[in-house]
Amino acid sequence: MIELTVFLTLIALYLYCNRGGPIEPEARAWTRKCKDDLQKYTLDAADTVELLTEALQHGRYRDLEWCEQRPTGPRAACDAYTLARKEWIPYAHKEFPIEYYIKFAIAKTGTVILLVSCHLPEDRG
Repeated sequence: MIELTVFLTLIALYLYCNRGGPIEPEARAWTRKCKDDLQKYTLDAADTVELLTEALQHGRYRDLEWCEQRPTGPRAACDAYTLARKEWIPYAHKEFPIEYYIKFAIAKTGTVILLVSCHLPEDRG
């Protein structure tokens, strides 16, 4: 597995060289279930980028998985991570450990991160 700093440096270098200057990669929900889960957990674009960054820095790499956007395709090779972090739960008035399952791929353009899954372990279905 490529170390995170090397991975991010390679992405930045690719974007700089192939796009004529620095470009921030964009994260985009790729499947209907992922879109629904992001809405269910009220995660916006900034939250998604934060989760993805934390998963790469502090999460546990699970495996590489082939994922389909829908039964007829297209397919993407995705890296899957789990991330455990403490989050404030307003109804309990304290922090609890929350575990996320995050799966993503980099689109052919190289500038878009396709978020395939972003949910709690019990919502894997």
